[in-house]
Order: sequence, then C-alpha cells, then structure tokens
Amino acid sequence: MQMEKRNNLYPVFLKVKNLEILIVGGGNVAEEKLTFLLKSSPDAKVTIVSPMYRKGTIELAKQFGIEMIHKKYHKKFLKRKHIVIATTDVPKINIQVYKDCRKRSKLVNVADNPPYCDFYMGGIVTKGNVKVAISTNGQSPTTAKRLRQFFEEVIPENIDDLVKNLNKYRRTIKGDFEEKVETLNEFTKGLIGKKKLKNDQD
Repeated sequence: MQMEKRNNLYPVFLKVKNLEILIVGGGNVAEEKLTFLLKSSPDAKVTIVSPMYRKGTIELAKQFGIEMIHKKYHKKFLKRKHIVIATTDVPKINIQVYKDCRKRSKLVNVADNPPYCDFYMGGIVTKGNVKVAISTNGQSPTTAKRLRQFFEEVIPENIDDLVKNLNKYRRTIKGDFEEKVETLNEFTKGLIGKKKLKNDQD
C-alpha cells in the first residue's frame, strides 16, 4: 500500500529587513519574485545582479532602494548574503548558483525548479498584522494563487483590529502563561464557530 504524500515543509516568517537577499537575473521571473517579495516585505534588503534589467525591474528597484549590479553572476556576489534566488533563463547558470550556495550554506531558490530549492516562495495574504502563507509543496503555483485569492476574500478587513484588541486584552489578564492561554482560548473560540479546538496555542 502506497503512503499518501504530504507536505513536510516547515513554514517560517522571516524578518527580511535583518537579512541580505540576492536575486540573480533581471528578466521577467526576477521582476516577479522581486514584486512579490516587496509586496509582502517592503523593508526587505535586496541586491540584484544581472547584465540586463527590464524597465519595470529598474523602476521597482529605484522605488524601494534596491541595489542593482550590472554584471554577470559570479560566486563573489554571494558574500554576506543569507538568501539567494536564481531566476535567469540559462539553466546552467541557475544550477551553478545552487551549487555555489550549497557549498557556502546559503539558502537558495532556483525559480521553477523544485529539486534545486531549499525553500519555496508561496502565496501570501496580508491583512495588517495577520499574514497567511500558502504552500503546495512546489507542485502547483496556480493553486497557491487561487487559494491566496480565496483567503483574501474570506478574511475580514477588520481582522487587524481584532488582533490589536486581543493583544491589549492579553496584557490585562492575570496569572501565568498557561492561564493566559486558557483564558484567550475560551474568549476566541467563537471566532471560528467551533465549540472545541485541539492543540490551541496563543
């Protein structure tokens, strides 16, 4: 009996303003990755290296203060970088970026090539302090896109007000951590219309 495949990826939310990100390439895919990255994290610290850039990429880089290096990729550009995204239309270069990153313990994503990715850039929904990340395990970006659109519709615009108010309320609760969690769990059960929630955590 064949076991059902599952998504074993571990989601994290990175403070990219504290990290150095390198995008290799200046074409359509580079612009797409940069656009989504800056949409989610406008304070991201990004450098792009490419011998050519699309007009839209140049405008975006100027708007957000992104450093642009007008040169071909070389491993020297990996110095002091934490995360690397390879987006060129030359597979050989992208795979070389991957190999160079693996040797230097850099997290790397080769666009549209799951075997050469340490992480995927999934669909993201942001409503104030609330952020939902969606992954299809690199199998279907289109499905992630549709799920993102769905959650953008169903998550209410005032969810951020709720989060802020609950944070204020949490500070007024007496007792230790476990007591606070229990109180907040009871208080918020009605939000999703269920009487019992398992593995609740604040």
